[in-house]
Amino acid sequence: MAKDYYYLEDYEIGEKFISPGRTVTETDIVLFAGLTGDWTSLHTDVEYASKTKFGERIAHGMLTLSIGMALPFRLGLYSSVLPKHFIAFYGMDSVRFTAPVKIGDTIRCEFEVVDIVDKSEGKGILTVKSLIKNQCDNVVVSFIMKLFCGKRGCENTIA
Repeated sequence: MAKDYYYLEDYEIGEKFISPGRTVTETDIVLFAGLTGDWTSLHTDVEYASKTKFGERIAHGMLTLSIGMALPFRLGLYSSVLPKHFIAFYGMDSVRFTAPVKIGDTIRCEFEVVDIVDKSEGKGILTVKSLIKNQCDNVVVSFIMKLFCGKRGCENTIA
């Protein structure tokens, strides 16, 4: 039976999770370029990109990060790493883009609980080390993510 993650105390340092995969498409890249206004040729110009060291268009780094960091939500309501008493996204540190993601690559997110900080007033911070990997098991993005979570018995203090 899957473990439920309701409160900060339900996590253990060293716990690891692996998300389902998702294939990055040309449509993803075009939509991201339109949304952000980042029409850099490396991402959107086939001829230009074919002459670069990558040999083809690659996904924007921030697109890869955005898709990858959301993949854990696909673990499902009863096994998601996001606690049911989630308060807010607290921050992200040490973001590194270490390899390109090409059209057709499938990425997943692997993460590990590395710190749990008990704060006052029924809250705490859950810190996870995250690795976004491609289908060849190469790390394409790494980062540390922090989430504000509620503690058991303090449901009324969470806004």
